[in-house]
Amino acid sequence: MARTVAIGRQNFETIVGNEGKRVLMAADEIILREPVMQDGEQVMALRSEILESNDGEDAFAGCGGLRGAASMQEWLDVLEQYKEGGNIPEGGVPSSTYVAVRKKDGRVVGVIDLRYHINHPILGLWGGHMGFTVRPCERGKGYAKEILRQNLLNCRARGMARVLVTCSETNAASERTILANGGVYERTVEVDGEKIKRYWIETTKGE
Repeated sequence: MARTVAIGRQNFETIVGNEGKRVLMAADEIILREPVMQDGEQVMALRSEILESNDGEDAFAGCGGLRGAASMQEWLDVLEQYKEGGNIPEGGVPSSTYVAVRKKDGRVVGVIDLRYHINHPILGLWGGHMGFTVRPCERGKGYAKEILRQNLLNCRARGMARVLVTCSETNAASERTILANGGVYERTVEVDGEKIKRYWIETTKGE
């Protein structure tokens, strides 16, 4: 399931346009890559901010077990298990997790994962191919849309032409992010009393 905020493809300073829409400027350019030990301070700070935000379980969407990790090494060890050829835990699927890093200062502003398939009772119904989280103090700056866009490029590189991305019916920010990346609404499902909206995105759209 996806978690939050908006964005822009170009590298621009964050400004507010005439319609109140935020666009990214050069100062906010980000890259998506797999985490390394050197990201430890930033990643654990992001983890602390999310825990302090009291946003609930979904606040760690796409973070690949970061909630329960006591250290960066522990988190990296968990992520390693889920890689193709790894010792994937029972009930899991192969996946990769990426950090979104702001180029100007190396700050980790978000996390997103990519599940290589959703032949799974939870992922196939409401979990989808990916989830994402933006660091609480960095929300509203236009990062989520770009994080999702770049991950769709990862999907395309793997030959995943069509992916499922979901969000809570009450999470308007995540819904806008999905729609901005070409999400097409399919249906809404109810899980433990919560309504989850399912969207499909064609990764090759616009080629």
